[in-house]
Amino acid sequence: MSRPELKPRARSLWVLRVGVAAALVVSAVIHVQLAPGYQQAAPGGIGQGTLFLVQAGAAVLAAVFVLLKGSRIAFAAAAVIALSSLAAVILYRYVQVPAIGPLPSMYEPVWYAAKTITAVAEAAAGALAVAGYALLQKNRPGSRVTSRGRRRGTSTA
Repeated sequence: MSRPELKPRARSLWVLRVGVAAALVVSAVIHVQLAPGYQQAAPGGIGQGTLFLVQAGAAVLAAVFVLLKGSRIAFAAAAVIALSSLAAVILYRYVQVPAIGPLPSMYEPVWYAAKTITAVAEAAAGALAVAGYALLQKNRPGSRVTSRGRRRGTSTA
């Protein structure tokens, strides 16, 4: 018995789903590895290490959600998590934000290998998730744009 072939759109969605999940897992693994060293400044409270673990958990949940569902909501959740993590790493690299309530100041004006890898992974996950969302949005019933990129109700003549 032969394996059924996937249509190009379905194949593209699977590639996007796997890419998003892989990039989110890379980010999560590095955050888990870095967390203990960053928690030393606040051993009993909300420190940067705790925030790293929360980010890692959210990234893993989004990766699983995208792999299992592959819906617009799953891609949107993955995009929000990836892009917000990317925004945080860039913000705290270039801006000295003071501690806000229980959240510590996380200013770190350097780039190092693990930080760069997570930034690239988060950018890739965010871009792929946005692409997946857009691909699903374009072909959604009731969408104003058809699969050929034209607005419904317009003529090509």
